[in-house]
Amino acid sequence: MPVREVPAVTLLHSPSDLDPTRPDASKEPELAVRNIQGNILAGFNKDHQVHLYLRILDGQVEAFRQWLGRLVPFIATTSEVLAFNRLFKEVNKRRGVETRTVMATWVNVALSFRALKLLAGDGKALSKHADNFEGYRKAKPDQFDVEKFTDAAFREGMAKRSVDVLSDPPDVAKGKQPMEGNRHNWLFGGPGNEPDLVVIVASDSAAELATQVAQIEDTIYSGRTGPNSFAHSGVTVIYKQYGNTLPAPLTGHEHFGFLDGVSQPGIRGRISPHPHDVLTLRQNPEKDQYPNQGKPGQDVLWPGEFVFGYPGQDPKATDAQGGINKAGPNSLTHGGPEGGAAGPVWAQDGSYLVVRRLRQDVAKFHKFLADNTPQGMTPDRFGASLVGRWTSGAPIIRRPTADDPPLGNDDCANNHFEFGGPSNTIPKPVANGMCSDEHDPQSLGDIAGARCPFAGHIRKAYPRDDTGTSPLKDPISEVTTQTHRLLRRGIPFGDPFIPRPILATTLTTEIAACSLPATRPQSRDSSSSSRTRG
Repeated sequence: MPVREVPAVTLLHSPSDLDPTRPDASKEPELAVRNIQGNILAGFNKDHQVHLYLRILDGQVEAFRQWLGRLVPFIATTSEVLAFNRLFKEVNKRRGVETRTVMATWVNVALSFRALKLLAGDGKALSKHADNFEGYRKAKPDQFDVEKFTDAAFREGMAKRSVDVLSDPPDVAKGKQPMEGNRHNWLFGGPGNEPDLVVIVASDSAAELATQVAQIEDTIYSGRTGPNSFAHSGVTVIYKQYGNTLPAPLTGHEHFGFLDGVSQPGIRGRISPHPHDVLTLRQNPEKDQYPNQGKPGQDVLWPGEFVFGYPGQDPKATDAQGGINKAGPNSLTHGGPEGGAAGPVWAQDGSYLVVRRLRQDVAKFHKFLADNTPQGMTPDRFGASLVGRWTSGAPIIRRPTADDPPLGNDDCANNHFEFGGPSNTIPKPVANGMCSDEHDPQSLGDIAGARCPFAGHIRKAYPRDDTGTSPLKDPISEVTTQTHRLLRRGIPFGDPFIPRPILATTLTTEIAACSLPATRPQSRDSSSSSRTRG
């Protein structure tokens, strides 16, 4: 298939101050990319995935600890995944098509609060080994206590918050059948079947994925940890979920047919001590107006929004202080209530992983469009209004009456807009690797919601520079909005030709402050909250 990518200079050489996509970022933190799991900051971006949801067996904590330790060397880091992603991009850019020249299979893990409590307890045992780790030597014994985690959603788990907080279908009296999506119908994550950890395996090859999963399952069930080496794993698989990107022509789209994953946030920070070695390339040439964007429309955010131990966004920053560009407090040491710690010291470089298994009723969605399309609209245009984009990915704020596939397919242009004001044409740049956007007409802005409704999915999920007041009477602005962003790592699953589900997987350092809003008719049948260790 053709490569759908933004332009880029080669990333396989050392960064240079002559590369405009890699400006001086000496004031941004150096990220511990060899300690942060690869799916957090780099993203696996694979066509095939398996999630293994595991439960720790009663009385088998020590066996589980040993099994987990043997798995650690196989856990992919951001350093590894980022290097692969850049090589993959470079190879495909030169060939002009996506090939199978380079492929990889990755593994990451995430643990629940219960699992961490079983492993770490009050932290006293961990604190005795603090001198073996430079970052922990000055920590006090109570800073190792798992009870330091303050996020209520993580501590309680999704099943407990399902009805009252998340507004899932309510429980019913004994003997009656609960509605679809009720927590008692979840395939995992509901009462009595909550996983303690999830192992995420992702690959470019379905065959290689199957091999890696079989190897992991072999260590779980057979006790085989190597040639002539056996040990009990201490865990059992409670659910096994496959995920795959959709076949052409819907590759890269979700089940309703809309291009997915367009508006991911950029991330500040460097991947080495070099001042120009940025994680997110700064490819918007509008440096006077948007000096801190990756692609046009992609604001780069402080990494503490997604990884513990780094500065996050400052929710109280004024325009005079730099607005969304001002760094806020450290997400671990000062990200908790009243500016206190948000977790134990060993949470450094970790993130919260949230999984929602959502079933999309494609036939019902399109029937709803056909039955309810307002006069003067087509069902396609009505659907674009509900989502905020046409199926190609073209934003309705820029194309209010008809789809524009070339715009939707251009990653330098399909996110280039704000709601509060117009966007400008970006002519083809002289510098290699910089973006351009000559898909005129540009956006005029849409303060009133006349083009992209306020109820549109992309506007609810990410209102950008919209202003107003929340239902709790809190002021809303771009500064506050950027403290509620998520890294999305979801993938469709199931047969693409029957009622179809999607595995909504997101990463953040504050679950309770973020949500998974959607305007599409969906039902929930599985959920889980866990922490991805660094």
